[in-house]
Amino acid sequence: MAKHKHLEKNALLRLAVFGVATVVFVALSIFGLIRNSQGAVERYDALKAVDESGGDVESALNDLRTYIYSHMNTRIGSELGLRPPIQLSGTYERLVEAERERVSKINSALEPKAITYCEARKPDGFSGRYRLDCIEEYKDENGAKEQPIEDDFYKFDFAPPRWSPDLAGFSILIAVISGIAFLVQLILYFRVRHAVHYSN
Repeated sequence: MAKHKHLEKNALLRLAVFGVATVVFVALSIFGLIRNSQGAVERYDALKAVDESGGDVESALNDLRTYIYSHMNTRIGSELGLRPPIQLSGTYERLVEAERERVSKINSALEPKAITYCEARKPDGFSGRYRLDCIEEYKDENGAKEQPIEDDFYKFDFAPPRWSPDLAGFSILIAVISGIAFLVQLILYFRVRHAVHYSN
């Protein structure tokens, strides 16, 4: 009888150990997943700040990319949100503005040539509407045109791995193993208990 009670006690102890281990590792995995997500958001916010200020965007982007590729639960944005979620709008706007300034500078420098051309083309003409049309036509034909800047080069979406070898990943793995062991011990406990009660 004492032997049977000892078996039941050992089964209950193993059940408690695996139950506590499962709960602890589930809590650790949740903590790790939250920490991974916060790390990605911090790096994303740093990238946005660098992008707006005109700093070293490439370095901040590589830092974010490396972090997302090596940690689970680091997706930026949601499936229903803006796609792709990482957009370097500051860099893109600066490039568009630089292109506008380049074209404007070239076309402004072309103005004296256009005036000279139009005066030579119709030397006895009046300086009103004809000359303005002629100057604009000359600038359109000989001036610089804005080159479109593809915004796709400034939009990114990095996919995190399903599992990663970090606190969250190992905690999930151990939580699953200890959860399975808990279920096995639960089944064994009821079998031992059933056997003990039938032997009495």
